[in-house]
Amino acid sequence: MAFAGMLSQEDIKAAVQACQAADSFDYKKFFKACGLAGKSSDEVKKAFAIIDQDNSGFIEEEELKLFLQNFSAGARALTDKETKTFLSAGDSDGDGKIGVDEFTALVKA
Repeated sequence: MAFAGMLSQEDIKAAVQACQAADSFDYKKFFKACGLAGKSSDEVKKAFAIIDQDNSGFIEEEELKLFLQNFSAGARALTDKETKTFLSAGDSDGDGKIGVDEFTALVKA
């Protein structure tokens, strides 16, 4: 798994299970539960690189929709509502995508 060695598999499993129901995803709770919130900025930047599937330097809406699947292959896609809420929370400059510094701020929020 992409986060092996960085995050505990048990923590990831619990974090993904906690938001299995549609519209139950809360990025603050998720980052805390999976252990990412407690990681260094460098480790958060490594996580960003994993989630940035197309290596564009940004996490776009489509990548956010599939966010949970980066942590657990069988996880559900985020709903449109969850995706838009997540995007607006992280997109501090209003360009419609989340850059590495925005992502780091979001994780540490």
